[in-house]
Amino acid sequence: MRGDIMMEEWKKEIFPALESKLDEFHLLGYKGATTDEIWECLLARKKRNNDLEDIQMHRLVNEIMRLSTNEYMNWLTIHAYKGTDMFSKEEA
Repeated sequence: MRGDIMMEEWKKEIFPALESKLDEFHLLGYKGATTDEIWECLLARKKRNNDLEDIQMHRLVNEIMRLSTNEYMNWLTIHAYKGTDMFSKEEA
């Protein structure tokens, strides 16, 4: 729970980076992208790599800037196939 609170605080701090990535995706034609989806995609990647424990803010911003449209679309596709709600806080 403490980690979730920290990540939400960090989301507020690094929101300009999220907006920048969103602008990039929109310029590339991904008009349906949102900052919340980009954030959730990033967190999913960090969880998959077990990188959430020892994370630093500058590395998190770097991860946002490095997020490719390919990885983002793969993440969306996987969630569509699973039929999961990308924004639910409950894990199955």
